[in-house]
Amino acid sequence: MTDTHCHLDFMEPQETQAAIEASRDFKAILTIGTNPVRNRNTLALAEAHSHIWAAVGLHPTEAQLLSPELEADLQHLAQHPKVRAIGETGLDFYWTPETRQAQYRTLDFQHQLAASLELPLIFHVRSKQDDLAEQELAAWLLYNRPSRFVLHAFAGHPKLIEVGLALGAYFGFAGPLTYKKNVALREAAKQIPLERLLIETDAPFLPPEPYRGKRNHPALARFTLAKLAEIRGLDLEQMEQITDQNAQACFAFNADAIVNRF
Repeated sequence: MTDTHCHLDFMEPQETQAAIEASRDFKAILTIGTNPVRNRNTLALAEAHSHIWAAVGLHPTEAQLLSPELEADLQHLAQHPKVRAIGETGLDFYWTPETRQAQYRTLDFQHQLAASLELPLIFHVRSKQDDLAEQELAAWLLYNRPSRFVLHAFAGHPKLIEVGLALGAYFGFAGPLTYKKNVALREAAKQIPLERLLIETDAPFLPPEPYRGKRNHPALARFTLAKLAEIRGLDLEQMEQITDQNAQACFAFNADAIVNRF
């Protein structure tokens, strides 16, 4: 099994250690940085555990932090051999709509950084009462056409399905796929080619049923995996093999694939 998106550094130290121990049999875990301090915490975890890998970036809700110094720092960290992606980046008009222009600047910078290092780009998108962020991200994707990218914690937006399929996106499904009310999201999951499906937790957030209201951790990815297998009419082992292969194709977790850029 592979968890392609979590935030191990958002957990308490004992919680993090327990989560790592519970997922020792995973093929890989990708833990995601969101700001300069968390990027370093994420890399420290990746350095300490062979099955943990890192993404470094600046979350859209932290976009106001972008500066020439931070850009140089990200360029340096992104060359670490255990960094497998840039992000998460994107647009968040739910928490920080007032930083829209700064979010676009950080998005453009991280796109350029990912392209220069031939790394995938991980996208976050969230609106408040409308779908403005999703519509704007779809337009940005069509204009910039990143070569390899993930729509993280995919929520099923029709325009992002259309654009994502046209551009060869990977679609990361998390705990909300298991929520009873999310019928439309399960229908959306049926539209995605098998070779573009990824499993993630976004831990410690977005826990699956039956753990809603509790802290999430990578081992709970199995509940989302089971729901995705059910939706697609496959057995659990088949879906696990498919999503593991997709994760490897997207992120090149295999140690033999490491290029020492640091």
